[in-house]
Amino acid sequence: MKSKSNKITGSEALLRTLIAEGVECIFGYPGGQAIPIYDKLYDYKDELRHVLVRHEQGATHAAQGYARVSGKVGVALVTSGPGATNTITGIADAMLDSTPMVVIAGQVPSSLLGTDAFQEVDVIGITLPITKWAYQVRRAEDIAWAVSRAFYIASTGRPGPVVIDIAKDAQIGGVDYVYKPVHFVRSYQPWPEIDPERVQKAAALINSAKKPFALIGQGVILSGAEKELKAFLEKADIPAGSTILGLSAMPSDYRLNKGMLGMHGNIGPNRKTNECDVLIAIGMRFDDRVTGNLDTYAKQAKVIHLDIDVSEMDKNVKTDVKVLGNAKDSLREITKLLKSAKHTKWIDSFDTDEKEEYRKIIEKEINPVDGYLRMGEVVRKVSEATGNEAVLVTDVGQNQMMGVRYFKYTKTRSVVTSGGLGTMGFGLPAAIGAKFGVPDRTVCLFVGDGGMQMTLQELGTIMQEKLDIKIVLLNNNFLGMVRQWQELFFKERYSATEMENPDFVAIAKAFRLGAREVQKREELDGAIREMLNYKGAYLLVVNVEKRGMVYPMVPAGGSITEMLY
Repeated sequence: MKSKSNKITGSEALLRTLIAEGVECIFGYPGGQAIPIYDKLYDYKDELRHVLVRHEQGATHAAQGYARVSGKVGVALVTSGPGATNTITGIADAMLDSTPMVVIAGQVPSSLLGTDAFQEVDVIGITLPITKWAYQVRRAEDIAWAVSRAFYIASTGRPGPVVIDIAKDAQIGGVDYVYKPVHFVRSYQPWPEIDPERVQKAAALINSAKKPFALIGQGVILSGAEKELKAFLEKADIPAGSTILGLSAMPSDYRLNKGMLGMHGNIGPNRKTNECDVLIAIGMRFDDRVTGNLDTYAKQAKVIHLDIDVSEMDKNVKTDVKVLGNAKDSLREITKLLKSAKHTKWIDSFDTDEKEEYRKIIEKEINPVDGYLRMGEVVRKVSEATGNEAVLVTDVGQNQMMGVRYFKYTKTRSVVTSGGLGTMGFGLPAAIGAKFGVPDRTVCLFVGDGGMQMTLQELGTIMQEKLDIKIVLLNNNFLGMVRQWQELFFKERYSATEMENPDFVAIAKAFRLGAREVQKREELDGAIREMLNYKGAYLLVVNVEKRGMVYPMVPAGGSITEMLY
């Protein structure tokens, strides 16, 4: 029975605070130093759904997937020692991709801290460099405050991961529970005030532009600025390209959406970055995969940077105007000062690049007339079969690049992928979290044979939770992206990249998933229909060209206009 008085244990204070913060779902794995929390969780089964993952890394990636599609804070719960250290990759991934997540770890009793006790590890020391905040709780009376503060920090400003390390005696100690939500932290200013003078300078530059070009990052999605973005682009008639994480901020067929930026991005956006006269970066950080060689990046353009994180200003690309603030507010204020414009000739100039890319690359990838199945044609067929309305989840590698290139989007928050860290094994657990985040949407995961085997155990989570996730395994018996680099830059010396794989269909069936393998093109359409109509999780193994390539490609360190076809 739940306690009726205010005097409760630290574990119950934790759970009550999670509920007060709006948490409905936790991804976790129990262990010795978290047993008091799990014991009390037994009394809260109706209010907090716990999803038992098969590995703590899976808990963090599932929490990430949940956060990315729902806009809420993802929560992972683990024990001390290896339980906590197994979350490190997911925490680092969340930090680089600005994903709001709270990781709660059990810890040895405070009296044993520093004694090298069984399963003791310095969680705070390890995670400080890869979190927005990390804090160790040693007293039951500090739990509610620490957890509420964690949610405030994780979800405000530029979102990110927070770690709370709770000693076992704090979990079992008594406390007079009072929930006081945190809405202010001294020295932390998540919502910087927008400087009107900088807004005016930005608007003046845009109004004078003949060839403006906007770069759309995930900051637009995180701030809920999709409508403000469209109003901004429409008023000044500005074409736009997207980073991988910013892709679904605009529908794929939107007239001003000119495609993806970066190493495997579309030809037009990359070329036009080095032809525009005003470059407007919105909620993106000028990652090296987007810019290529900084010495040749957009040198002809005046650069305007809109971002909420001051540390990103002038970090990689020197800007002419910096507008610090939430993208939603910054766009709204700048749009007020814009003159209605038409840049028809400039926008039409993208058509030449689009036609070239279609002729040289896309048509061969999505409409091959013979030979082996291609990754791009599989991705495009699945996307079209869902009405282009599904959530795309990818792992990392060629499957990721083909996924984001050839999947299409009609709704925001439709791309879940590991951008900054590039974590193989991310896809399967992230798809689990995404399905919990948007249970009414179709979730399609594209994964390679390498990444699939890194977190294959999470098929057990899908089985136990009876999740309806559609998994497309693009199987080429290679670590495809590394093999591509070996082919292009290392004289085809395929060192440690060819894989002998198991029977994936048999494995899926052992986990009670629907499954099928496809080798021939004439089987593909029917197999996709079978997968999408299947009631429950389904693994479609598609054996694709072993030595397929993702083009175009900007070689690492090269100029973004020096693309390999």
